[in-house]
Amino acid sequence: MAKVTINKQGIARMMREMQREFDKHPIQVTTVADAPTGLRGVEGTTGPTTITYNGPVIHGGAAGAQLAWNNTGTVNQQQTRNEQITPGFEALAQAVVSTRQGLSAVGLSEQDLQDAEAAADEVLTEVTQETPDPSRLRRGVAALKGLLAPIATGLATGAGAGAQAWAQTAIEQLGNAAIG
Repeated sequence: MAKVTINKQGIARMMREMQREFDKHPIQVTTVADAPTGLRGVEGTTGPTTITYNGPVIHGGAAGAQLAWNNTGTVNQQQTRNEQITPGFEALAQAVVSTRQGLSAVGLSEQDLQDAEAAADEVLTEVTQETPDPSRLRRGVAALKGLLAPIATGLATGAGAGAQAWAQTAIEQLGNAAIG
């Protein structure tokens, strides 16, 4: 079987050349809309309007959105949310936060990592509600513990002793936290 290599420099050069061409010829979109009675377009006409977009266009709400456009290097973006934990759920929130912070270092597959982060985020969102739903909390905690179990028991391939001990501690903390 022949080995295939990818010319990354060639691809990067091609992308730069394509971007230069796109920059020379911005995208133009012609829109035609029925104007309400009594309104006229530019110079007293009601004909089509040309809109030129030289960047991203967002239609609708974009609360909390972050966008990096036309940057030449790596972009790091961060958002900080400060929300009040419902009284009585502080221990659970702390256990989930510490578990979520260590997830990327224990050797989960990409899909399991995404699932674990989503479960942790769901629990953290729920504990900020006025009256957290115990069944949602139990499901989220069970999902986290289930994803960490193969590492804690040593069944996950490539998980070192440190990861195994961390996963055991995380599962114990999650199990000890009160869920209402």
